[in-house]
Amino acid sequence: MTLVTRSLLERLPKAELHCHLDGSVRPATLLELGREYGIAMPRDDVEALRDFMVVRDAVRLEDYLLRFETTLSVMQTADALERIAYELAEDAAREGVWYLEVRFAPNLNTRGRLSAAAAIESAVKGLQRAEREHGIVSRVLVCALRTQSPVASLDLAMLAVDFQGRGVVGFDLAGAEHGNPASRHAGAFHHARANNLPCTCHAGEGDGASSVHDAIHGCCATRIGHGTRLIEDPALTGYVNDRRIAVEVCLTSNVQTRATASIEDHPLPEYLRRGLNVVLNTDNRLMSGVTLVDEYEVAARRLGFSFDDLARIALNGFESAFLPWAEREALVARARAAIETLRGSAS
Repeated sequence: MTLVTRSLLERLPKAELHCHLDGSVRPATLLELGREYGIAMPRDDVEALRDFMVVRDAVRLEDYLLRFETTLSVMQTADALERIAYELAEDAAREGVWYLEVRFAPNLNTRGRLSAAAAIESAVKGLQRAEREHGIVSRVLVCALRTQSPVASLDLAMLAVDFQGRGVVGFDLAGAEHGNPASRHAGAFHHARANNLPCTCHAGEGDGASSVHDAIHGCCATRIGHGTRLIEDPALTGYVNDRRIAVEVCLTSNVQTRATASIEDHPLPEYLRRGLNVVLNTDNRLMSGVTLVDEYEVAARRLGFSFDDLARIALNGFESAFLPWAEREALVARARAAIETLRGSAS
């Protein structure tokens, strides 16, 4: 049996499919940008700000989302977005992440003179620099928000299509889930799919399994962000499994937003037992105070996952990426080979 150590998890090739740009800013960068732009931060030193930004007091998803106003306040220029995207990819590369999908809503970065298109260009530029310097393959998912109008969502879907092949690989819907059905934004999903752009959708985090049903059957999403409460509907869980719809699991975040009572109560072990296509992710590295290695370690230590379990989850990530087939297959083959080498060296 392969002993699961943190060092082994750091070396395990990983793909992260659910990571928000505005939730993954370095605390030191927040402070520096705040000083540069004359924007006060909630705390004045790096460690105090880091501690403040971790959400420990949320009662529901909406409480968790309040922290994003702090990060967004300094994400309104091309330089800031490029820097933050670069640093996120750089940090991920150091954790053994080979492939990263970064998602954000570019219409939230337009308070100054920046356009939504320029916001995407800036983030892509930062990710491309990280790829050149650190070898990590990174792409963008354009997010629409449930609380905004369907017209705004359609505009963002159109923008995502415009950037297809230029750093953007998918479309997403995020934001406050309860009372804001995904199917209200079905037109945006239809535009993305009609133009061959893959779609994921946050669901089953701030609302029940019916929200996942709506995302899949009302919007035809081929991946589900979180999906924590999917398990409440056995038939739908079976459908997700049969269709190999990827479930983007975020363990720590799901406890913070009260989607699950504790790590030990999370349905991930049951999903894995049933053979669902599950992938581990951080969601928001700053607000959740985690790295992807941390999330894998939590799965090993508190949920009892073996190296084989974690290797399967890592491969699920590569196999479920929104990359073109040839690029995806090349990454999967490399990851498989690296995992076999790790298994042999650690046994």
